[in-house]
Amino acid sequence: MKKVMRIVLVVALLAVTFISGCANNKQQGDNSGNKSNGDAKVKIRFASWSKDHLDKQKKLVNDFNASQDKIEVSLETYGDDYDTKITAGMGSKDAPDVMYMWNYPAFYNGLEPLDSYIDKEESGFKEKYYDALWAYNSIGNSVYGIPVGFSTHCLYYNKDLFDQAGIKYPTEEWTWDDLKAAAAAITEKCDGAKGFSYKLKADPYDYEMYLWSNGSGYVDKDGNLNGSINSNQSVEVLEFFQDMQKEGIAVATEGEGQDEMSSAKTAMFISGTWPIDTLKKAGLNFGIVEIPAFATSGQDSVSILSSSGVSISKDSSNKEAAWEFVKYWTGEELNKARIEYELPVLNSVVESEKLLDDEYRAPFYSMLKQSSGYTPTSFVIDHWSVLKDNLELSFERIFNPSTLEDVKTVLDEVAAK
Repeated sequence: MKKVMRIVLVVALLAVTFISGCANNKQQGDNSGNKSNGDAKVKIRFASWSKDHLDKQKKLVNDFNASQDKIEVSLETYGDDYDTKITAGMGSKDAPDVMYMWNYPAFYNGLEPLDSYIDKEESGFKEKYYDALWAYNSIGNSVYGIPVGFSTHCLYYNKDLFDQAGIKYPTEEWTWDDLKAAAAAITEKCDGAKGFSYKLKADPYDYEMYLWSNGSGYVDKDGNLNGSINSNQSVEVLEFFQDMQKEGIAVATEGEGQDEMSSAKTAMFISGTWPIDTLKKAGLNFGIVEIPAFATSGQDSVSILSSSGVSISKDSSNKEAAWEFVKYWTGEELNKARIEYELPVLNSVVESEKLLDDEYRAPFYSMLKQSSGYTPTSFVIDHWSVLKDNLELSFERIFNPSTLEDVKTVLDEVAAK
């Protein structure tokens, strides 16, 4: 009986070994590219911060996957936790292969430089994009992202208040002196309204564009504050805003000025593209035009950019496949597909879709062309976070109606820190 049991056990073990061997062989075949089991495609992870347009992005990713027999992309959406999750992923060397990117100064050490990939493409690859965008997708001399969307800043104005005051609408030829005169006329002739509104708690990143427009900036080419942030041109800019408030023709607001203009409390404010849909839905009779120039500067006005790109993780093990997806996501068809919520960055799409004939979009492209050649201080100095905090406090001292401190004194203090 024992002999029979031993024979049964041996047979059972042989059977298990045979079945396991078959399973292992099958698994090895899958890993080596067995298409019949669906494991032949290279897997790419793609991170997006989008919440409002998630379904549309999913469709575009699915369209890419359906067109491929070698690459499969999975979409990961991080929402408000985007930067936190990207930081954690980079720290653990498990960042997504491809990711939306805006804060290059903070993340570029975890990103793949893309210059060699661009060099392998057809000549003129970079020229397809608006030139001003590259400074916002690069650090130093290296490109870390391909442009995918942007917004410059423009002047919004309430046509009804201008009509009520009996003055002409702003034009691209306006200077800040023209704006100030219009603001004074509207304040005088329109009960309860001020001519212009701007942020009380000014965003230092945004405000650098006004200094650029007047031939200055936060730092010089060597990164020095003194002589730039407190130059005569810088002081002139901030005094101009402060003086309008002192004269009672402008108001410093907690927001950007959108709410005040919607309620006819102010006639003008400056912002990116974000208020357009809200103002349209509210039925406001408004227009958009380029930011005025400073008459004494002898140059066009300049805008800061809110720009986004698509980048590849430095730690990705599938960089060539990731690059193929980056080209898809930043190409013509997808520029068109996202046109309702993202300003296209390709010259060809702007032309084919006649965006320069769109009264609400054309001024942002005019500002984009005028803003080429400028790089934000946040991209060129290591201590931007410290400077940003100092500037925020300084701007509040300058613009707060209860203080309105001397501009030169405050800026000299910033330069000395």
